[in-house]
Order: sequence, then structure tokens, then C-alpha cells
Amino acid sequence: MALATALAIGTPLALRELPASNTTATATERLAQLHASAAQPYSGYVESLGTLQLPVADELLDLGPLFGERTRMRVWWNDPVLWRVDRLTATGEEDLVQSGGVTTQWAYEGTKVTKTPEADVRLPRISDLLPPELARYLLEDVQPADAATLPAERIAGRSALGLSVAPPDPRSSVDHVDVWIDEETGVPLRLSLFADGSSNSALSSTFLDFSPGASSSDVFDFSAPRESTIERSDVVDVADAANRFAPVRPPRTAAGLPLSRDTELRGVGVYGTGLTRVLAIPLWKDVASPLREQLLATPTVEQLAEGPALSVGPLGILLTHFTESNGGWLIAGTVTQETLADVAVDLQKAQPLPSLFREG
Repeated sequence: MALATALAIGTPLALRELPASNTTATATERLAQLHASAAQPYSGYVESLGTLQLPVADELLDLGPLFGERTRMRVWWNDPVLWRVDRLTATGEEDLVQSGGVTTQWAYEGTKVTKTPEADVRLPRISDLLPPELARYLLEDVQPADAATLPAERIAGRSALGLSVAPPDPRSSVDHVDVWIDEETGVPLRLSLFADGSSNSALSSTFLDFSPGASSSDVFDFSAPRESTIERSDVVDVADAANRFAPVRPPRTAAGLPLSRDTELRGVGVYGTGLTRVLAIPLWKDVASPLREQLLATPTVEQLAEGPALSVGPLGILLTHFTESNGGWLIAGTVTQETLADVAVDLQKAQPLPSLFREG
């Protein structure tokens, strides 16, 4: 019995100590495996660490902890439309479940359950911190010439093949991204993002435990606690609202960057791809004014002709001003400050009627 117990405990530990792969797979082959893994189901435990201290207003409040703190998550991912991510906190957990085209959000400490449809454009959420989702977003359209292999490592007890990707576009504020993919499935197990000129990662995410394969359907069956109230909303967040209802259409190019091919020409502009990407959101007065105050109160802010601008690691932020209104374009992305200013100049071509932005 003692021997059986020792074997049961020791076997998983021994697997974690096995050497990583000595494969000679090229960067091209590893990139192909990474992109082919999009449909791979998995589950596991993830920890992310962000060092980006963002100035945020009330409607952007969740972005602060997301990119500036340590986040622990348990994930069950069957496919892009059926998944669950639980954010583990000191006092409980926050659940995010995607099923049937509806996203359900619930915090253990609260009594409100929020249900929203999926949106074409939205602000980041905890599921975006998963290594596979970060890799999907950041490494879109990466060319093999921009990637180099890294030594394999063991991550979450599995052999993982390394890649380092550097953006070829001088407008990018990213120095490089390091990613390790599961040798068996190609699913990214760890990702680290480095700002231009920095040797420390600005954002990293890694699996501490990883299991390939689909989870049973009951994992995604969310039953609201008896004492909770259910709130249904057609609008996900301020970015979704602006994209659908702002009386403006951004130009098809900004700072030489084209609109994302997946972006319908509506209120919000998403420009570029991968490591050179910009998001431009037209904000109403009630959101733009407090955010502008936060920016102006930040010691490292720069007052450009186009508006207050801030660089936080690889992330650049600029808030313009609509004439006769305190609304403005929130421009954010992994580009240089000069590129942000060029985007702001081009967005003037789409400036809306100020009267439509005076009231929130």
C-alpha cells in the first residue's frame, strides 16, 4: 500500500521533471502549429501578471487590475463559443461563462448576475489574459521571418516549444513577444510581452496546470444563486456602445494603418494587426471627462497638440477633444506616441457633430 501511494504521488512530480523536447522544429513549423491549435479544447489553471498601471475612469475601472496586477484563473475551454473562466480572488471567485452566444458574469461576493450578447468590439476581459487568447490576438499575421526559435521548456509538466517574435513595423512599441506552445497540441502555454527598450515583461501569462481535451457540458451550466438578481443588457461596455451608437464613422486608414479586416465600418476603429494595433473609441462627455482628468493628473503624461498622451510599457494612450465638447477619441494601442498623434490627426476627418456628444 505504501509503495502504491508513493507511486501515485511521485509519478506526476516525475513527469514534471522530465527534460523538455530536443526537437529541431523550425520557427515556421512552430508558428503553423500554434495557429492550427485554435480549435484545440483544454482546461487548466493560469496565472497572469501585469505591470501596466493605467489611469482609468469608472466605466474603464476593470482594466486597472486586469493589466496591473496578478490574476489567477481556472479555465475550461471547449471552443470560442463554449468556455468558462473563473477568476480566483482572496474572498471567492468571479465567473465568466460563454455559451449559446451569451456571456454570463457573476461574482461570488455579489448578488447580481449579468447576461450580455457577444459584441463585435469590446474592452478586454479576464478571458483575454489566457495564453492562447493573448497569442491569438498579438501574433495575428506573424510572418516566419519575424520569428526565431527559443529553447524548449517544461511548463505545467509538459514539453513546450519556444518562439520569439519581433514586430517588423517601426510604428510598434513592442520589442518582442516570447511564447511557448505545447509540443503535443500547439496550444500556447506561456506568453510574455516586452516593451521596446525593456528587458522586463510588461505582461505575462502562464499555465500552472494544463490538460488537453474537452470538458463535460455540465461545467458550462450556470445556475444563478437563489438570492441573486439577473440583469440582461444588450450593451456589453462603453466600447460596444460607441461602436453601435456613436454618430461617427472612422476613416478607413489612420497613420497609414488600415482598418482591421474583421472590423465593420461602425463607430469604433480597430487599425493594424498583431503587434502594431490601435483601437480608437469615440467617447461621450460623461466617460471622456473623468478619464481626461485622470490622464492630466498622471505625472508622466505629455500634453500633445492632439491631447494628453501617456506611455505605459508597450501601451500608448491619447485622448483627443471634440470641439465645443468634453468628449473625444480614446486612442490606445501598441504603437509609438508619434503614431498615436498621427492617428489622432486622421481621426479629425471623422469628427462628429459636437452637440451629439455633449450629454452621456
